[in-house]
Amino acid sequence: MVIGDRYELDDLPLGQGGMGAVYGGHDRRLDRRVAVKFLRLPGGPDDELERRFIREARILARLDHPGAPVLYDFGTHEQRLFQVMQFIEGVTVADLVSEHGPLPVPWAAAIAAQACAVLTAAHALSICHRDLKPTNLMLCPDGSVKVLDFGLAMLREGDSAQFTRVGQILGTPAYMSPEQIERGVADPKSDLYALGCVLHEMLTGRQLFTGPTEYAVFDKQVKERPPRISGVPAELDRLIAELLEKHPDDRPPDAYTLYQRLQPFAVDLPMLPGFLDQSSVPSPGRMYARMVGRVR
Repeated sequence: MVIGDRYELDDLPLGQGGMGAVYGGHDRRLDRRVAVKFLRLPGGPDDELERRFIREARILARLDHPGAPVLYDFGTHEQRLFQVMQFIEGVTVADLVSEHGPLPVPWAAAIAAQACAVLTAAHALSICHRDLKPTNLMLCPDGSVKVLDFGLAMLREGDSAQFTRVGQILGTPAYMSPEQIERGVADPKSDLYALGCVLHEMLTGRQLFTGPTEYAVFDKQVKERPPRISGVPAELDRLIAELLEKHPDDRPPDAYTLYQRLQPFAVDLPMLPGFLDQSSVPSPGRMYARMVGRVR
């Protein structure tokens, strides 16, 4: 199938989420690989989903960071909205943990620190992700991390619409902060709570809170203290406990502070055979980042 007179899509989707299906494709005009996300409307036209899809595109266009996918185009095909984005090679953190098991401390810290860099940029623009989880973090072959799926993201300035139906809580229960569950509100510290859940999962190889129903998980998120993590540095265990505090004021103040506190653990990263590019060809991205890191 060809859409927009230029994007030739693969036959099968790469994946499907709450709002749409993502296809790999080829941009005939610029001769490059792209990812195309279609809005999924299983029950017919849905104004709320369409507004959220448009908002996601505007957020991606506004968020200029190497750790977030680049939005190339936006349009309509046969009355279905679509986004054309940078095609990203890699493996989700969910798949990484599923195949590898608990990650080495340096890698868990490095992945979370890179996510903090993206969150710092997003929060500076008053953007809250609201759905940070292992399936929305992708580890690329050069070791870089991309934060994906801003479909539930919220612009905190001038964006009072909640896009929430009565009785519906938007998000993924295993990674939702207590304030999202109890009051339906989210701020930058809600993203930090979610990242704490992801960190806990990366280091243990299992979800922090599980249950037979969504409401059972909600109840644990609000009331249950998370178990401590054995076999990791005590300071890192304390940091994760802070991230998972039930009250936002008891968590680290911002993503930049969290980034700084994670840095000491993200050293001497071991190889992850099968997940990282072991080619002798230099990584232009790492070359660039090293020099930028030396600028004071």
